[in-house]
Amino acid sequence: MQKLACLLSLLSIPLAAQPTANGPWKFAVSGDSRNCGDIVMPAIAAGVLESRSEFYWHLGDFRAIYTFDEDMVPPAKLALTTKPLNIIDYENGAWPDFIAKQLAPFGALPVMLSPGNHEVIPPSTREHYLLQFADWLDTPALRAQRLRDDPVDHKLRGYYHWVNRNIDFIALDNAGTDQFEAAQLKWFHAVVDRDEKSDGIQTLVVGMHAALPGSFGNSHSMGDWAQGEKSGREVYEALWHAQSVAHKKVYLLASHSHFYMEGVYHTDAWKGRELPGWIVGTAGAVRYRLPAGAVPGPKAMTDVYGYMVGTASANGSIAFSFHQIPVADLLRTSRDKYPESLVRWCVEENKELTVK
Repeated sequence: MQKLACLLSLLSIPLAAQPTANGPWKFAVSGDSRNCGDIVMPAIAAGVLESRSEFYWHLGDFRAIYTFDEDMVPPAKLALTTKPLNIIDYENGAWPDFIAKQLAPFGALPVMLSPGNHEVIPPSTREHYLLQFADWLDTPALRAQRLRDDPVDHKLRGYYHWVNRNIDFIALDNAGTDQFEAAQLKWFHAVVDRDEKSDGIQTLVVGMHAALPGSFGNSHSMGDWAQGEKSGREVYEALWHAQSVAHKKVYLLASHSHFYMEGVYHTDAWKGRELPGWIVGTAGAVRYRLPAGAVPGPKAMTDVYGYMVGTASANGSIAFSFHQIPVADLLRTSRDKYPESLVRWCVEENKELTVK
């Protein structure tokens, strides 16, 4: 009952009810919480709440779907005694598990969701995603924003946007290889065109699962598929116009690749037209190697779990910082819920050694 109460209170708080002070304020973001997310996300939630962020944005891949997540079915080598789970029970329970184990720890803090490619892995579909997460995709604030844009628009989608102070947060849906499709592109251009003409909007923060093409690690981005390459470049060009011609501040956020990296569009593909961009796929999924050409350090890390906090200033500029979750925090938030051996497996062995 307590978890249900937390979820109901989360859903009932409109984003418009945020403080209106002109001082700096914060929000948090990360993505990819499959595999070990039930262990990692409660620690992320604790850190996000402590940071006094006003909302958390999850950029997709909630559960593996194509196989059992290790936090639901531990690796056999650990020899842990667990209740057997067949594939049917897993498929039926994976998303409810995500809600109960990964979203509930945020309590009343608003959580924004964007779909990842694992949300549309069969037997899951985009329609299933919209039905399961409708309460998060159709909050009073998001519904009000949609109807302000178009008074006759009553359709639920995986993409949406909301305005907080002088910042427009734009959540895109590139979960499948059919994206970005024509309807989403039309909607996106309308949102950006309004923002360019608005004196009240100074900043666009655009979040999605897979990074736009031409980024570092392009082989694991929208550059992977033909529609993604074409439509992703169209989106990038529109955002470059918003920054270079309309003088809006633009920030691009993605996950999909399971590491942390900033400056992901500082590549030859976008030379001279680099937009600030980050990949933060560090919420529990199997960790990937950094892409070729990336220099390990504070701006490019793998084998870490964590989240980013964006600190927005009154002029719409945003400073991002990555917050790594230490092992001690994972052990603390998992105490009496998961064996220490499983927590340490997630820290030491939840990794893939080939470069994507």
